[in-house]
Amino acid sequence: MRRRLSLLLCCSPLWLAGCDQLGIESATAVASRNEATGKAVGAACRHAGRAIEDCYTLNKKADKGAVFAGWKEMNDYMRENKIEEVKPVIPVNKPAPPASAPASAPEGEEAAPAAAHGKKGH
Repeated sequence: MRRRLSLLLCCSPLWLAGCDQLGIESATAVASRNEATGKAVGAACRHAGRAIEDCYTLNKKADKGAVFAGWKEMNDYMRENKIEEVKPVIPVNKPAPPASAPASAPEGEEAAPAAAHGKKGH
């Protein structure tokens, strides 16, 4: 009985060491990944010419301290190397097209109601 217990106690650290291979992340691994992600977000915001406040607003889930650190590092890097900002091509908030606007109505005429075209609302 003692042999089994001692064997079990000797092997338990080996089983626990395999948790990383099972996909179970430690708290330090998660924290370091979140830190790296926040720094990348901050650096990208600075490179795109966004203010730090805009960066916080657009990335609410990111750690603010990490975002600021990345933004500041990129700011210093851009100043030292005289790198210009790259303006984003895709707007962040696209205006939604009006739901009931006609595709093209002649000038001076109002859009005819749907009932006039034989369409019924469901």
